[in-house]
Amino acid sequence: MTPSGRMRIRSKESDQAMKTNRILISILALVLVAAVATSGYMAGFANGQTTQAASVVVPEIKAPVLMPAATATPEKSATSGDNDAQSATSPDKSLETFWEAYEILQREYYGDDLATGKDLEYNAIRGLIFGLEDQFTSFVSPEAARLIDEDATGSFSGIGAYVQLNQQRALQITRVFQGSPAEQAGLKAGDLIIEVDGESLVGGDLSEQVAKVRGPEGSIATFTVVREGEDKPLKVDITRATIEIKLVESKMLANNVAYVALSKFDSSTTARQLQAAIQDLLEQRPVGLIFDLRDNPGGFLDQSVDVADLFLNAGVVLYERTKDGTEQVFRSDDDGLAQDIPLVVLINGGSASAAEIVAGAIQDRGRGELIGETTFGKGSVQQINRLGDGSQLRVTIARWFTPDNRGIHGEGIEPDLTVERGDDPQVDPQLDRAVEYLLTGK
Repeated sequence: MTPSGRMRIRSKESDQAMKTNRILISILALVLVAAVATSGYMAGFANGQTTQAASVVVPEIKAPVLMPAATATPEKSATSGDNDAQSATSPDKSLETFWEAYEILQREYYGDDLATGKDLEYNAIRGLIFGLEDQFTSFVSPEAARLIDEDATGSFSGIGAYVQLNQQRALQITRVFQGSPAEQAGLKAGDLIIEVDGESLVGGDLSEQVAKVRGPEGSIATFTVVREGEDKPLKVDITRATIEIKLVESKMLANNVAYVALSKFDSSTTARQLQAAIQDLLEQRPVGLIFDLRDNPGGFLDQSVDVADLFLNAGVVLYERTKDGTEQVFRSDDDGLAQDIPLVVLINGGSASAAEIVAGAIQDRGRGELIGETTFGKGSVQQINRLGDGSQLRVTIARWFTPDNRGIHGEGIEPDLTVERGDDPQVDPQLDRAVEYLLTGK
């Protein structure tokens, strides 16, 4: 879903499938909650734009095999309804060098691990994607796709951390869950997980890497971690556990301030659950409301619009534009139950995609104050193409813009009041500042 992009899900079932498929906006960063915790498409993201461990040296990545056009061409035709794919040059004519090289490898390569069949297809697809500058275009194997579907259940088995794929295509931890196996093992935000049980993760797609990090509850794996400032990688043994992720958390704080947090937008009932929580809070007549979108990776596009609608009167929520200039406008109506209460929205570097859509709309429309740190900055749109064997090809096809036509891709949304979170898990200066703002108006 998700930097926030809208993901259109399509499949070969065509019209009927299009009626039942949903649009997602999320970042390709998973919640390794219960397994890496989870593997959830709860995205993680660098803590702000600056915590990406660019200075950390990652082992050299070997380029994957190039991809036979045969795998990609039928999918384009099947998902887009475009007949251009039918006229594309057949693979045996357009990829002569590829097949020539593969023949040589088959004939002369000493090892016995040369990819064939589906493995060859998948490696070739990954090879095509590996050469792209956009890390959000990705290939998801059938196994990883099943894990993603499992994530939607809200219960996962893993180490308990939010992660993202950095520019080097290494798995980067953005936040660890309190009390999780990852925290108990000493893992920190910014750490790069480069191996699991001696098997390299670097260079693969996010979902593929997460799938290797996940495992059954109680299983033990050895993780190789690169940490900025350390001379060599660290090795830690972690026992995986099951972790439940709450979608909505709400409570009344001191001084009669209401608080509600949303962890992601990937349930069809997200807006309804949030509305119910806010309704309960409003019945207690709070002086103001804090809406916490920190570390929220995104989810369904329709849910981001519906959530924004809870706080906004009639108007624009976002614009979506393709590279040919085609534009679609998404709007809120005038029925939201929380349109008038004083509002503060908490954001950080883990707020992405749909979370950025909501935060950007609230900021541009002057509805509330954003407090925290600059958001992740995912303003691209991915279309999910379901391939015939259950795998997925996620392709960036468009970008979205805030009501004031701000493009946040690669930039993020800056808060109105910048407050760093800090390292002490027992202290939350961002939340404290939000309470102060609601009580004093400054």
